[in-house]
Amino acid sequence: MAVSVRMDPLMEKELEQAAKRRGITKSQFIIEAVERSLGRKDPYALYQQVMREMGDDPRTPLVTQAFANESQTSYDTDRSRAALIAKLRAKHGLSVD
Repeated sequence: MAVSVRMDPLMEKELEQAAKRRGITKSQFIIEAVERSLGRKDPYALYQQVMREMGDDPRTPLVTQAFANESQTSYDTDRSRAALIAKLRAKHGLSVD
């Protein structure tokens, strides 16, 4: 079923940009927003469903064991970004200014 929505141009531009960042169409973006609003796409419920399904999957212990040695520390975005910028500056001979 087709639905037409009127919105101000600024909001439509934001919608286009947000959809583009996610790699989906404007229609898909709006559908996901409506699903969340109606409670059909509750992230916590999806998480619980996945956890239940993992409990039923006989391969879960193998996957858990395979990733047991992975670092549990969070990814430091700021430090990584600064290191990347420093490498690029050095590579291209740019000063820190």
